[in-house]
Amino acid sequence: MAHGKRYKAASAAVDHAKTYSLDEAVRIVKANAKAKFDETIEVAMNLGIDPRHADQAVRGMVELPSGTGKTVRVAVFARGAKAEEAKAAGADIVGAEDLAEKINGGEMNFDRCVATPDMMGVVGRLGKVLGPRGLMPNPKLGTVTQDVAAAVKAAKAGSIEFRAEKAGIVHAGVGKASFSEEAIAANVKALVNAISRARPSGAKGTFIKKVSISSTMGPGIKLDPATALAG
Repeated sequence: MAHGKRYKAASAAVDHAKTYSLDEAVRIVKANAKAKFDETIEVAMNLGIDPRHADQAVRGMVELPSGTGKTVRVAVFARGAKAEEAKAAGADIVGAEDLAEKINGGEMNFDRCVATPDMMGVVGRLGKVLGPRGLMPNPKLGTVTQDVAAAVKAAKAGSIEFRAEKAGIVHAGVGKASFSEEAIAANVKALVNAISRARPSGAKGTFIKKVSISSTMGPGIKLDPATALAG
C-alpha cells in the first residue's frame, strides 16, 4: 500500500522494534494524528485463541469511561411501559412490529439495537438483516434485557462491543484524537482489561499476544499490554 508524506514522517518517528508503555504509545499516536478530520484511535489485539472453536470465542461489551466521541443512535424493541422507559432514557427509535417493518423496508438509521425478552419473537425474524451488521440484540451483550433504560444509557454513554475475528484479532475504536491523553489511556485500559476478563475456558498459553494502537491515518505502535492491565 502506498503511503503519503504525512504517514511516512509519522512512521519514521516510531521505533517499530520497540514495545511502548501505554502512556508513551498514546502520546505518540495523538501527536501523529494530524489529518484534517478528528481521527479515531484504534486498538488491535492479537489473542492466543482459535475462534472457530466454541470454547475459544471472545465477545462482550465494555463501557469506555471517556466515551467514544460519537453520537450513538439507539433503537429499542419494546411495548407499553418498557417503550416509555426507553423513550425517557433517550432512545432514538422505539417500536414493535412497526419498527420491524421499517427495518425490513431498509430503514436502518441506528447504531445499537436493544430489545425486551418478550420482543425476541419479532426481532428473531430480522436475523438476516440485523445479524450481518452486528446489530442483533443478544442477552450476553446486555442488549436483550428488561432494563431497557440502563441499556440505552450505556450505549449513549460509550459502551462498545468487541469480538474476536477468525484470526483471533479484536479491532475496536476507543475514542478520538481530540481526546486528552488521559482520556484515551483510560479507554484503552478499559478495553484491554475487559478482553482479559473475557478469556475463554479453551484458551491455552499466552492469551494476549500482541497489542497495537494507531489513529485512522497513522502507523501502528506496539503496546506493552502489562502497562494497560496495570491499575
